[in-house]
Amino acid sequence: MGTTPGCENLMGYFERALVLATLIGAITGLGGTVIVMRGRVFFAQALTHATFPGAIVAAILGVNVLLGAGVSGVALVGMMLLLERRREISRNVSAGLVLTSGFAMGVVLQSLNPHIPISPESVLVGSLFFAPVGSLPIAAGALLVVVMIVIVLRRPLLFSTFDVAGFRSVGGREAIVEGAVLTIVVIAAVVAIPAAGAVLTIALLAGPASAARLVTRTWIGMIAVAPLLSIGAAVSGTLLSRAAGVSAGGIIALVAGSEFVVALAASRLLRRRRRRHPASMENDYHSHVS
Repeated sequence: MGTTPGCENLMGYFERALVLATLIGAITGLGGTVIVMRGRVFFAQALTHATFPGAIVAAILGVNVLLGAGVSGVALVGMMLLLERRREISRNVSAGLVLTSGFAMGVVLQSLNPHIPISPESVLVGSLFFAPVGSLPIAAGALLVVVMIVIVLRRPLLFSTFDVAGFRSVGGREAIVEGAVLTIVVIAAVVAIPAAGAVLTIALLAGPASAARLVTRTWIGMIAVAPLLSIGAAVSGTLLSRAAGVSAGGIIALVAGSEFVVALAASRLLRRRRRRHPASMENDYHSHVS
């Protein structure tokens, strides 16, 4: 958490990429858990695309790309929420509108400014080895914010996620919880740009968290497993990309997706085994706990 620009400059590019991958993995693992459990995956996908114009504007102005992406994300989330208030516009429609318009805006801005000091490809698919200076302290601070939100609001977050009607009936303030969820989504989507870019970030958010949901039965289990899987995808993807000499973002997204496929296959095999041999599974359980 105490990473500073001075320490960042002392690191080699590869060590810096690994530390950044670890921080991003922890953030996307925690954020992905909230996103998956509350059914906000499509919303998160729209938001990751909507950060693209902010990143391009930041590059044009010569400021940190992540800050620009964050401002753009917050503005477009506000627009999305305003659209959702209209009864004739569904949540998915509003997210789709923001996704296409935000991404198109970024493409137009990049076309009008072809000589910006960063590669648009690095914003779209990530470039951990060439992440802008200041990314490490931003990622460390973002992780702290996400952890604090999850700790402070864990009870209302759980209650409203699994029993919306009950939460409302006891006077729960849904606006606060929803605001916290949106904050987590924005932070995770923006901070993950160096790892997977605006296009591939959704794989790092949804893949490990969905895998954790398949192999664990509790919220606490997901909170513990999803960040580990996400860190594993980010770090192993970084190592593989260096060894193969290819884009880190693509490899990280593939590893994150593979984690879900493996978890899905393992859960189905375990389910079949339980159906075929219920008695032996029960005996295994009793022998293990004794």
